[in-house]
Amino acid sequence: MPNIRHGAVACANLRTMSTTETPAPLLSRPQVYIEDVARNLDAYDGKEVNIKGWLYNKRSSGKLHFLEVRDGTGILQCVMFVKDVSAELFARADHLPQETSLVVSGKVRLDKRSPLGFELGLTGMEVVAEPTKEYPISPKEHGVAFLMDQRHLWLRSRRQHAILRVRAEIVAAVRRYFDSHGFTLVDAPIFTPAACEGTTNLFEVGYFDQKAYLTQSGQLYMEAAAMALGKVYCLGPTFRAEKSKTRRHLTEFWMVEPEVAYLDLTGVMDLAEDFVVSVVEQVLANRRRELEVLERDITKLELVKKPFPRITYEEAIGLLQKAGKETKFGDDFGGDEETVISEHFDRPVMIHHYPAEIKAFYMKRDPQNPKLALGVDLIGPEGYGEIIGGGQREEDLARIEASVEAHGLPREAFEWYLDLRRYGSVPHGGFGLGIERTVSWICGLHHVRETIPFPRMLERLTP
Repeated sequence: MPNIRHGAVACANLRTMSTTETPAPLLSRPQVYIEDVARNLDAYDGKEVNIKGWLYNKRSSGKLHFLEVRDGTGILQCVMFVKDVSAELFARADHLPQETSLVVSGKVRLDKRSPLGFELGLTGMEVVAEPTKEYPISPKEHGVAFLMDQRHLWLRSRRQHAILRVRAEIVAAVRRYFDSHGFTLVDAPIFTPAACEGTTNLFEVGYFDQKAYLTQSGQLYMEAAAMALGKVYCLGPTFRAEKSKTRRHLTEFWMVEPEVAYLDLTGVMDLAEDFVVSVVEQVLANRRRELEVLERDITKLELVKKPFPRITYEEAIGLLQKAGKETKFGDDFGGDEETVISEHFDRPVMIHHYPAEIKAFYMKRDPQNPKLALGVDLIGPEGYGEIIGGGQREEDLARIEASVEAHGLPREAFEWYLDLRRYGSVPHGGFGLGIERTVSWICGLHHVRETIPFPRMLERLTP
């Protein structure tokens, strides 16, 4: 049997090296995906199928080869019995290296022991390409730094498959919720002329003959869109140049930001609560198998039901002080404080009415107590920190002008934003939910670096 490598001959039939020969029979046949078979076992039971993928792992037991094949939708055990294939093919299978790309053919056999409910009894196999070097990520344990350097390959592992599938489900649930509740998707710009929440953590870029910044948030633009369309949301990348190395921070991450005209703080909290419950329910319904791969305690997620506890900032300070934390009114909460607060609840908790001084310039002050802002943070349970930040926006022109000046923001860059208060201003509010922190919480991950395909952190820009 020839040794097939990358290049023009990679797709040739293994029985000949002729480059003029028609494509290999198995390679040219229709592809069936592992996930599709798992979802329709009755229809596929006993049928012969073609799986096109890669060799994930293998082991041999005398007259049997057990080949784990992945195709992007799942990882399937394929059993090759010496009597079912040629001696040449059986010997070939015993020497295939990890991550060989191949096509396997065989009959679907129901097997209750399999996580997928079936295995494949192989009757044929063709190699598309063998790795030209030893695959760097072997089944043994590897350090995180090494795996991050090999992130482009690490994505092929079972654990990363599960995480990325849960992430995709969360994004689908986000879109489904807002699309089915009358919201219009509005895309916010990536280049912005000024900061949304201060200038200390912006990425500055050259923009022809002027300066521009990578967006921190699409919120201000969603406010404009809400004045036109009523209920809107954006979903896209945001950038924060914080020099932070915590397990909860990335320099590039994704946020969904709904904004609604005529919505007050209570309405914002009601919307956030209903939204989060809906997302968790959809993940539990569609990605339970992936959560089991991640060894996630699903009972914790099943507790995410309405209503969520709602406490004031002052009450949260009291919880921290009782726990021995040296915290006083006016302090912002970091990861440690959020963890302590979350330990008092079995589901997300909403903390509202923060001191106005520690909130953004656009946050409306409480008319009953101007020292407090009508803002809210949703803190994830089990120590996962802030998942949502939002609140009611200041709709009064004079007050927002004063706030822009007090925060030292360039007036000319915000003239368009002030126009929203000049022409038909109304009470309005919204929030932002960080996709990566949500993935981290729902998957039960310690660090957000595994929640996004190619993380960008303080000291990592590659791969």
